[in-house]
Amino acid sequence: MPTKHAIAGLITRLHDPQYARWASQIRRTGGCRQPIHLRGKVEHYDRSTGRLLHRYSTHLEPDGLLRVPCKTRRASRCPSCAETYRADTYHLVRAGLVGGKGVPETVASHPCLFVTLTAPSFGEVHSRREKDGKVLPCHPRCDAETCSHGRVMSCTARHGADEACLGEPLCPECYDYTGSVLFNATAPELWRRFTLALRRHLAKLAGLTQKDLATQLVVSFAKVAEYQRRGVVHLHAVIRLDGPDGPTSPPPEWATVDMLTDAVQHAATVVTAKVPAYDGQPSRVLRWGTQLDTRPITLHGELTDQAVAGYIAKYATKAAECVGTLDRRIQPLENLAALPIREHARRLIAECLRLGAFDELADLRLTHWAHMLGFRGHFSTKSRRYSTTLGALRATRAEHRRDEQISTGRLPLFDEDDEDSVLVIAHWAYAGQGLSAGDAILAAAITGTPLIGPGDPHDA
Repeated sequence: MPTKHAIAGLITRLHDPQYARWASQIRRTGGCRQPIHLRGKVEHYDRSTGRLLHRYSTHLEPDGLLRVPCKTRRASRCPSCAETYRADTYHLVRAGLVGGKGVPETVASHPCLFVTLTAPSFGEVHSRREKDGKVLPCHPRCDAETCSHGRVMSCTARHGADEACLGEPLCPECYDYTGSVLFNATAPELWRRFTLALRRHLAKLAGLTQKDLATQLVVSFAKVAEYQRRGVVHLHAVIRLDGPDGPTSPPPEWATVDMLTDAVQHAATVVTAKVPAYDGQPSRVLRWGTQLDTRPITLHGELTDQAVAGYIAKYATKAAECVGTLDRRIQPLENLAALPIREHARRLIAECLRLGAFDELADLRLTHWAHMLGFRGHFSTKSRRYSTTLGALRATRAEHRRDEQISTGRLPLFDEDDEDSVLVIAHWAYAGQGLSAGDAILAAAITGTPLIGPGDPHDA
């Protein structure tokens, strides 16, 4: 329900003589919830004559501001900008599967797998399981043991998809919170070592040295991290074999899907990451979980290029807030008990802060990444030659908007051959971010975007 303050601000904005221009700015942000406010100007001069060709200034704009999209990838902060990021990621991933965006269509014939690397178990958690469309009991055990804390390690409930208990431990005192946050912290290093081991095993299977392999074969990939409800990350990756020039060249005939599957399975089982000893605790070796999924990507069937690209793009806009924590950094002196988060997430955050105080674990930066439950890697990454880049997609979109502005008279018409003769002088200053309560209601009505974005359930 809007407050009196919000309604007053809404009425004031509607009666503003520059309301139409303000609404135009809001539409151009695409419904951004937290647009960036800029003050400044940009001028175009003819280099040879010094004549002013065009000038734009925010002086005559509503409130003296230009509002531009925040361009965040997080759907929890701005669904509109996150949707743009999701769409770009979708096209980037799909181009590496079927071509387009500068990638030849012949790439569709290259050996390619959709791989899911999971986390190990750190204790029994409530989960939702289905078989043949029927929901199964969570953890039914006729002879369930009672743990040392007096809890029966069994659950016969058939949980709904949105139940708050999903991902929560059957016994929080038995759950390995230390292992969970340390795994998240070492997941980026485990992935790096996985890619190295993958290439080494491919060379071994081909009977080549790693140096010779690089002259015949390139491993390309695009990956995304997904948080499970229990608070650990899984990695989903598209892994493809190319010739030495990347997607423009076919791989050798001996490079097959079966060989790639063998190499992925080997690499996932052999790589480890060691956490140093601290506070009298021994060093700890972490590795991927035993559940490994490797499936070929086909143009027809269940696992198509569209399905894989859509799946990866979906999780590229999400982070740890989807499992009941916050999407902002947490300070060490904050009162964790007062935070509006799940108890399981609260314990994980507390463990990050506790472990972050030890000098031996300083390189993991657990305190800095406590709100991410220890994970500090990039959520969406790709190898250099997998396909196009997000920068190229954004440049194409910017060029389209520039052409639109020229066609509508907002920018002067320049000859492409004479662009070097135009001097552009710009001065911009940051003047704030976001919308007032009243402006937010109007922006939602103008762009048709909800004030609060819906969340998505995650598997345990």
